[in-house]
Amino acid sequence: MVMKPLRGLYEWTLEKAAHPAAQWWLAFFCFIEASFFPIPPHPLLGLMCLAEPKKALRFGIIATLSSVVGGLFGYFIGWALFDTVGVPLLKAIGLYDALPAAQCTFDEYGVAAVIIAGATPVPFKLLTITAGFLGMALVPFILASLAGRGAIFFTVGLLFRIFGAPIKAFIDKYLGWVTTVFVVLVVGGILAITQLGGRGEKEDPCAGAPTESVTDAG
Repeated sequence: MVMKPLRGLYEWTLEKAAHPAAQWWLAFFCFIEASFFPIPPHPLLGLMCLAEPKKALRFGIIATLSSVVGGLFGYFIGWALFDTVGVPLLKAIGLYDALPAAQCTFDEYGVAAVIIAGATPVPFKLLTITAGFLGMALVPFILASLAGRGAIFFTVGLLFRIFGAPIKAFIDKYLGWVTTVFVVLVVGGILAITQLGGRGEKEDPCAGAPTESVTDAG
């Protein structure tokens, strides 16, 4: 599932699960993954929980908080350094072409978009940089990041804490789907409530999202 050019980086990351300072490595990878690092920290978190199930919730807390702080760094890149750092960074990790759609989705769904990106396979760094670029209010951004990142990291920690090693196969195969469905249901409920009373029918604003607003910046 990991592309060949990233295989060595992926394996190097997972090796840190057995490092004496594994918790610090986990915090480090969660921080940088939220803003620019291409390797997700979930496999590292899973290996650490597998080795020490009684510390799984602790690891989940470390992963969540450090990822949110990393998200703030991504927000800063989008807010203050979009042209000089944000655009080259997104191009380097292959996410630049997804930016117009991310911007349109963010314009439409705001906080919900951050929660979904934080708790699903959607690249979180793409939304953190976009949030800064579009100037999302900081407090809602932090709360949405906590909700999204916490949803997936605490799910890993809680499952390992309750079931221990036997849950690993399930997490490896279904974690992305489980958290995606859960978060989509929650966010869908929030959107349904906020739009009760309706604003009338309208076209999907993200259909054929334009690229001018971001390509001009590069």
